[in-house]
Amino acid sequence: MAGRTAPFRRSRREEGGLWSGAAPLVLASRSSSRRALLTAAGLSPEIIAADVDERTLERDHLAGGGSLENLASRLAMEKALVASARRPGAYCLGADQTLIVEGRVLHKSADLAEAARSLAALQGRTHCLISAFCVARWGQAMVVEADHADLTMRSLDANAIARYLDLAGMSALLSVGVYRIEGFGLHLFDRIDGDFATILGIPMLRLLAWLRRENLISL
Repeated sequence: MAGRTAPFRRSRREEGGLWSGAAPLVLASRSSSRRALLTAAGLSPEIIAADVDERTLERDHLAGGGSLENLASRLAMEKALVASARRPGAYCLGADQTLIVEGRVLHKSADLAEAARSLAALQGRTHCLISAFCVARWGQAMVVEADHADLTMRSLDANAIARYLDLAGMSALLSVGVYRIEGFGLHLFDRIDGDFATILGIPMLRLLAWLRRENLISL
């Protein structure tokens, strides 16, 4: 925008990546999985941890008539806007996931006992994992998109759940579904319908398509 400047350094293209924007790409997340997805695609982002009160935002979203299916998009946008307030001219990428099973949202577990209860609720059922992203710049959302995957967990008894949590350890508390399909979590499933990157945390195909339309990547 005219009249706005920022002390940005070289573009990602100049640094050897695929990013060709005049300003940096900023990931508004501490997620190692999301950072790895972007880096593997040649889009090594800067990191700003955009901390938001997700449970309060969720309550406000639902109380205002928002749907469970749009919750991830709302949270992704809020994170992108928080990051954009700190780096106004950068392309700030917020992302979020929601897991919906039988009409309710399942959150990250606080401890392994809660993780066991979450797995008991998911076992033998198909749940929907929705991943959304938002890119914001100059305090305005430029795009918000989402994708979903349907995952069918196999039947698990108490011994199988305990065995899985023993293998996964505290990493089980880092994901909304108590699993990481890139690791031991893959053993939990009978069927997975959806894009791998969407399950890991960013609908990358949709993101890359938008970046190409905006001439922000060089491939």
